[in-house]
Amino acid sequence: MKLLRNYVLKEFIGPLIMTLAVLTFVMLLGNLVKIADLIINKGVDLYNVGKLFLYMIPYLLTYTVPIAALAALLLSLGRLSSDNEIIAIRASGTNLIWLILPLYFVGIILSLVLVIFNDRVIPYAHFQTRKTLIEVGIKNPAAALEPGVFINSFQNYILFVYHIEDNKLTNVRIYEPQGENKPTRTIVARRGEFIVIPEKNILKLKLMDGTADEPDPDNPTSFYKLNFKTYFMSLNIAQEKDINKIEKKPKDMTLMELQREITHLNKETVDPAPLLTEMHSKIALAFSAFVFILIGSPLAIITRRREKSLNIGIAVLIVGVYYLLFIGAQSLSLEGYMNPQIAMWLPNAIFALIGAILTFRLCVS
Repeated sequence: MKLLRNYVLKEFIGPLIMTLAVLTFVMLLGNLVKIADLIINKGVDLYNVGKLFLYMIPYLLTYTVPIAALAALLLSLGRLSSDNEIIAIRASGTNLIWLILPLYFVGIILSLVLVIFNDRVIPYAHFQTRKTLIEVGIKNPAAALEPGVFINSFQNYILFVYHIEDNKLTNVRIYEPQGENKPTRTIVARRGEFIVIPEKNILKLKLMDGTADEPDPDNPTSFYKLNFKTYFMSLNIAQEKDINKIEKKPKDMTLMELQREITHLNKETVDPAPLLTEMHSKIALAFSAFVFILIGSPLAIITRRREKSLNIGIAVLIVGVYYLLFIGAQSLSLEGYMNPQIAMWLPNAIFALIGAILTFRLCVS
């Protein structure tokens, strides 16, 4: 049994390393085009471009490691199945579960490593990327507005924008905490746009089609709803003079930092769903490596295909469906239609269930 385990692992590790290297290289090349467009064309020195390039690698590994594991599994087990080695193993009285069990352990190890990676390395790399962009002068007031995250860069206000295209905003939420034990003032607009006045450090927001909480003249601690067609407000832009005092965004935070921020938002009666979504997506994406191995193992044996192109095609199909589900679940979570704890784990649960059923049917047949 030990000999068989080592043989299967040897067949798997080789394609895993090769596929991981190729996928990472291809994705780096694709992102290098963006760097060239944003950085090189603006005359940035090679040292800073090199730093941006290196900081990009950890983020890519979050996706390339699970995909490489799936592709390597389909290639290795597909070859064993097409060469009838799987039939020979079953004929010897060995249950197939013992054949793929070592691969499950590899998947768990990869996922646990990615959890640590997503919690520590990627937030650091993402934060250092932002600092590098500021160092090379690519910072403007509008950059503080990033879709899908809470923005704390403006004094007294917390902003959340679902979508930004050029200077057009969609689904804008603005929170103004009033202090402990006091209700938070909220402004919600369907559309909006911003106008930057850099010389005065002012960001003017023009909001359209929404509602605003306005103080009640008779009771300043209470608000009444004001419906508006157009609403203007000005925000002070927080210019970062000290590069070491840049405020972290959710993608820059570790799991512990996200949890602290969620606790703070709950105290301010601000919905922390986007932060919960970010926290659970970090962990769920890490465990996609195990889920891909769980569903890929029986598929590789059932299809019995040696051709690399077909196995890669199956891998692309699985990955495509998974990430479509993941993006859809993320959108439902951010829009408040589904609990983040459920939404972000739903794709993993679906694929794990399918993999478990296929494995059970394969092993008992």
